[in-house]
Amino acid sequence: MSCKDPRAATDPPVDSPLDLDDRDQAAALAYVLALHPAQLTIPDLVREVTAGATEFRENDRMERAIRDLTGAGLLNCPGGLAVPSRAALRFDELLGG
Repeated sequence: MSCKDPRAATDPPVDSPLDLDDRDQAAALAYVLALHPAQLTIPDLVREVTAGATEFRENDRMERAIRDLTGAGLLNCPGGLAVPSRAALRFDELLGG
């Protein structure tokens, strides 16, 4: 008797929580970099990146992404505004952004 994966071969791959976190952080940072030098408040950034989602889960994921980017030194949030750090801006320049 063989042990097969119960998921069918046609099932889409499931993203891990870490994959989702990375995707959310990338989306938030890309959005802030694209808008620079314009600035958004954190709630406005969350609303725009999530396309106005009203589900707590979607908003919480994006707020967590912003918090993690701030902790990694890629975003600064003085006075509640989301601003890319100098390091993020330089990296964006290196990538041709």
